[in-house]
Amino acid sequence: MGELYTIGFTQKTARKFFSLLKNNNVDAVIDIRLNNTSQLAGFSKYPDIEYFLNDLLNIKYVHDPEFSPTENILKEFKEKKISWNEYTKRFNELMAQRNIEQYIQEKYNDCQNIKYCLLCSENEPEQCHRSLVSGYFCKIYKQLKVINL
Repeated sequence: MGELYTIGFTQKTARKFFSLLKNNNVDAVIDIRLNNTSQLAGFSKYPDIEYFLNDLLNIKYVHDPEFSPTENILKEFKEKKISWNEYTKRFNELMAQRNIEQYIQEKYNDCQNIKYCLLCSENEPEQCHRSLVSGYFCKIYKQLKVINL
């Protein structure tokens, strides 16, 4: 059984964030944030995060906005103009338009052997799109176990 990890960087120190990835033997981080240059946490800002992961921990870094919501969907949710249920509905419609299941099969067909970790900003996965993205991976790779760090 393969494992798919998810992690959010908010409410984590750099030490805790990178230790969680290292201690769980993550092979590659897939950054699914729309904006990976945000000032929210210095250590998670591109290009610094790529350097920390690749050069210091030997963890591959991939920014993959194919898994990101549109700016409009994200803004409306953050401003509480739409509920989590509406956000989920719109996000899933967007993923269908992007043929995300086929995309995952083409680009991440090695996820049974490689420990990927989906990266987003939210501390908890419950109302974060990484929980929705991990669901797509599990739909395709039924033996995957999702572990939220």
